[in-house]
Amino acid sequence: MARPGPERRTAVAAVVAVLLLGVCLRAPVTAVGPLIERIGADTGLGTTALGLLGAVPVIGFGIGSALVHRPAVRFGPERVVAVALMVLAAAVVLRSLPVPGALWVGTAGLGVAIAAGNVLAPAVIKREQPHRIALVTACFTAVMTTTGATASGLAVPVSDAWGGGWRLPLAAFAGVVAVVAVLWVVRARNSPPQPGPTTAAAPGGVRQPVVARMWRSRSAWLVSVFMGLQSSVFYILVTWLPTVEAELGLDPRAAGWHLFVYQVVGMVSGLLLTVLMRGRADLRGLGVGISLFSVTAMTGLYLLPGAALLWVALAAVGSGSALVLALSLFGLRTAHPGHTAQLSSMAQTVGYGIAAGGPLLAGWVGGTAGWELVLVLAGSIAVVQTVVVLGAARPGLILGR
Repeated sequence: MARPGPERRTAVAAVVAVLLLGVCLRAPVTAVGPLIERIGADTGLGTTALGLLGAVPVIGFGIGSALVHRPAVRFGPERVVAVALMVLAAAVVLRSLPVPGALWVGTAGLGVAIAAGNVLAPAVIKREQPHRIALVTACFTAVMTTTGATASGLAVPVSDAWGGGWRLPLAAFAGVVAVVAVLWVVRARNSPPQPGPTTAAAPGGVRQPVVARMWRSRSAWLVSVFMGLQSSVFYILVTWLPTVEAELGLDPRAAGWHLFVYQVVGMVSGLLLTVLMRGRADLRGLGVGISLFSVTAMTGLYLLPGAALLWVALAAVGSGSALVLALSLFGLRTAHPGHTAQLSSMAQTVGYGIAAGGPLLAGWVGGTAGWELVLVLAGSIAVVQTVVVLGAARPGLILGR
């Protein structure tokens, strides 16, 4: 049997590294939701402040996404990801220290650090697996979701086992991040920078900077807004679903495990979506269908909360599939890895700017008008998402070749 060539081994190693990166990009955020009330009781933060705490990482995603593209072009994505993972490990620890301001500074820092992985993973996938973008992206999101779901499900039991505190359960994940950071440091030492194209053809044959062309593209804006809307629904639910369900009469432990179900079912649905995406140039029908799952789920949970597990599963199908579609569009709608990184940077800057308002607004709505109205808010966002995806998921390259 012939041994795989160096190029194949390099591509496989890159995919493994990306999947391990995915381990680090969601759990530091999703573990907070089930512990949010304990954090509030310990720190004295009210519902609006806790909503802001849930929004801070998403704000960090947006800020970090805007900053990461230029360093990645100059130093290479591997180097930027390696540094970001080291910052992430430090921020996770800092967030849990009983020091004034550490909760906020650490939470903001981990959001900025996670942004580097969010932005650069699609570009690495485009570079290493250009013909398997949707599949590798789905595997990447599956890893993120699995670790995120596990963190959500174990947060309260681990907290109970350690005396009911929230600091140690949140800090413990820093060890995992540190191990993955070492892997990326090794990759960075063996991976020279690979600059992508800095210009793209504009109408009439004139070449303009990729950044300028991307930010002037209507299609790029639609992809960015779609990214923001689906992220907003996800972060509203991952931050406030346990609180909403507790208000509806569910046991807090059950609510925490519903968040686990939400993420696991989302992972499976994202993988299955790649089968439906195979061979399709036009993804608008799929985009509308998965968005309607979220609309239906929020409506059902509001009107018939007794079937909460069913509605949570439907919401998971909508959120998990929408994330895979959004991340896949970065590679599917661009011709070069450099363009992919730029679209990813733009879409996540804009998208997480939109999504940051979700947990904050939901916390204000729940605290002042009633937690069941958080479901109305999330459902309304999903309705707008259903319309926007018609432009975001249409066929065709955004910048051409």
